[in-house]
Amino acid sequence: MTTTLSTAPYRRPGLRGLRVLGQGPLFTASVAVLALLVLVAVLAPALAPYDPEALDLAASLVGTGGDHLLGTDQSGRDILSRLLHGARTGLLGPLLVVGVSTLLGLLLGVVAAWRGGWADAVLSRSMDLVFAIPGLMLAILLVSVVGPGMTAPVIAMSVAYTPYVGRLVRGIARQEKRRPYIEAYVVQGWSGWTVCLHHLLPNIAPTVLAQSAMNFGYALMDLAALSFLGFGVQPPTADWGAMINEGQGAVLQGAMLPALAPSACIVLAVVAFGIVGEGLADRIARREK
Repeated sequence: MTTTLSTAPYRRPGLRGLRVLGQGPLFTASVAVLALLVLVAVLAPALAPYDPEALDLAASLVGTGGDHLLGTDQSGRDILSRLLHGARTGLLGPLLVVGVSTLLGLLLGVVAAWRGGWADAVLSRSMDLVFAIPGLMLAILLVSVVGPGMTAPVIAMSVAYTPYVGRLVRGIARQEKRRPYIEAYVVQGWSGWTVCLHHLLPNIAPTVLAQSAMNFGYALMDLAALSFLGFGVQPPTADWGAMINEGQGAVLQGAMLPALAPSACIVLAVVAFGIVGEGLADRIARREK
């Protein structure tokens, strides 16, 4: 009696299966919030009523209403305009971090799982070493060498977030590699890279997508913290983290919005990304049962 290996791949929930509808009102609301943030970031120059960097000391700490819907900061800059433009830097930095760390994590995780042996040992220990270094500390060290701005924090956080993706991908890829359809393609003479690109990666992509959504929120919070500390985006460029730093003096004068408004934007974005990531992960878990 002969046994044949089926080349029909095991179907994990594909990207088409991760639909927004049916996830519950909280998930749907979070997706709507994220879509609105992206829209605001893209259309910020058209939506902002004022130049976000224009100083008007005569209008310092003007209250809400009138010509300034959310008031002004200590330098007389319109808070609403700075929030809208701050969405650009607030989302661009995390997007670069998640994009770079996801690509590196996929590469390292798949190679470690597929090759095994010494390659797996070296890559796994390397990721463990990077994982042990706090991302914020790595960013501060790099800023001390390169100088403040967006470049150094993005590079540092990309390196710091790579092990999160790499370890996840390695674990899933090792399980997937043992499935019969993978063995069938290998027996038929398919190259390892062809099997990985056309069959392995599509099956692990939904899980990686869920992790990336959560990483986006964490990266946004970390980069905002670095800007708050003065290591990230520098004034007068509008950035939510830097706005909180600049708004500390206004709080002592009884004006809460210069610091409260960007803080609320960061919290809203981080919570929304977390809910979306958890929602995608829960849907994947239900599909696999």
